[in-house]
Amino acid sequence: MTRRRQLLEPQEDPEEHANGGDMVKAPSNKKRIRPALLWTVSVRRVVMALAVFGFLSFLCKFTVVSHMGELDNNVVSNRHEALEETVVVSDEESDGDNAVVQNKNDPEGRKPPGIHEIPDLWTQPIEPGRYYKCINRSRKETKSGHSNGYIQVHANGGLNQMKLGISDMVAVAKLMNATLILPTLDSNSFWTDSSNFKDIFDWRHFMDVLKDDIDIVESLPPKLASVKALRRAPISWSKPHYYRNMVPLLRRNKVIYFTHTDSRLVNNGLSTAIQRLRCRAMFEALRFADDIEELGKKFVNRLRNNSEPYIALHLRYEKDMLAFTGCSHNLTSAEAKELKAMRYGVSHWKDKEINSWEKRHRGGCPLTPREAALFLKALGYPPSTRIYIVAGQIYGQEGIGPLQAKYPNLYNHFNLASEDELRPFKHHQNKLAALDYIVAVKSDVFVYTFDGNMAKAVKGHRKFEGFLKTSSPYQPDFVKLVDRLDKGFTPWKRFLVRVRNLHAGRTGLPKLRQPGGLHRMKSEESFYANPFPGCICDRYAMSPDITKFKPSVDHANIRG
Repeated sequence: MTRRRQLLEPQEDPEEHANGGDMVKAPSNKKRIRPALLWTVSVRRVVMALAVFGFLSFLCKFTVVSHMGELDNNVVSNRHEALEETVVVSDEESDGDNAVVQNKNDPEGRKPPGIHEIPDLWTQPIEPGRYYKCINRSRKETKSGHSNGYIQVHANGGLNQMKLGISDMVAVAKLMNATLILPTLDSNSFWTDSSNFKDIFDWRHFMDVLKDDIDIVESLPPKLASVKALRRAPISWSKPHYYRNMVPLLRRNKVIYFTHTDSRLVNNGLSTAIQRLRCRAMFEALRFADDIEELGKKFVNRLRNNSEPYIALHLRYEKDMLAFTGCSHNLTSAEAKELKAMRYGVSHWKDKEINSWEKRHRGGCPLTPREAALFLKALGYPPSTRIYIVAGQIYGQEGIGPLQAKYPNLYNHFNLASEDELRPFKHHQNKLAALDYIVAVKSDVFVYTFDGNMAKAVKGHRKFEGFLKTSSPYQPDFVKLVDRLDKGFTPWKRFLVRVRNLHAGRTGLPKLRQPGGLHRMKSEESFYANPFPGCICDRYAMSPDITKFKPSVDHANIRG
């Protein structure tokens, strides 16, 4: 008898069997028991039905989700395929031109939804009016009426290193309440330029802009002309108290002569007043002499003929930089030996034995002209792009050739100016560097391939002027991609996509300067390369005075 039948039929009374079945049966319970049994069966049926329904629903949902997942994967895969179909074709397909091919699935060459073949090459996505210069003096920032003495300054290095150093010395004069004598310039560097401060800078403008901050004089007064100055080489990245502690020496000796100016003041941890003073000195007071400014503006106008945009490319593939860094990639063995001999011949260059391969793969070498061409091409700049070369003589037997083969419209101060215009600048490399600086700051896009003093000064100035578009390769990853491309491991279209993805955010957009903390002054971001915060304010910030930072745990890998 089945379980179901047992439940439906009335059950025998246990007492009947116990008495042998001879007793008279008790009245039947059939009418009382049957409704309860039926209710139990109904409940069990409903539970079983719900369980089956739930199981079937789960199977259906799982099947649908799996199918949708496959569809999503196909969509993502198709989008990536579409991206590679709509980006730049290979060298062989384009005969060296950076052309855009049509999507084979769309004969009209339209982009798939959400896919951009080439990003906006010339503009920066900055909200108008959000960021502004904030370098005005407060009412409390007044010049002290009594000077503690005079400081003489010898600015060492090339033009841009000297500009950075002079700006720091203006701040030092303020910290020491000292009178600054017009700085002397380095004439013994690699460029051996004999130009003095008045030859390079508009010295009257320099004094006028800073007249409410510090006292500046052309030379020592006659009564102190015979005084022997106390010579000091300031410690690199010194804090304000280091200079304030020198004040008793200054009062006693009347004159202190600082023999070096490069990186002699910390980037961060200074008062708002001092940081803004540094910017006033660097970006406003240190204006170039009139003849330099006028020719620089002519260069910009000539490059923008018919309102065309141009790139200023800082290609630091020059003999002195290659010798200093120990980089010999793409050079002959004879050229590498020449650079090594030069490095050993300069006593104050500390590193002598350098592994060029390791240095390059750590990102410590300037890009070669060919690598620079690959970078620009991968970003999407067409061969017709106008490029101003911010550099001196390119080193190596190939010279500028590999870049010019891809981008024939190359310019520099020699082919933009007439012989008469350039005659006053010949044999004055600092004056020529000043022309390059003007053209670079005013360019539509500034691209630097090595983060030296020129790059720091220009990109910081461009941020100060409104975060103008500035690009640079992240070299450790970029050179690896180039090597894989050259070895045939990475096809051109994949190389292109990876380069664009790697550098999507490296356009000079606003980003707060990050301090390096103790023991990391050399690796931290330069104040002059990013004067935000300090000299640039955000209208959306809680307070425009953002000067207090906690040292970051690790910012060495920030790519921006």
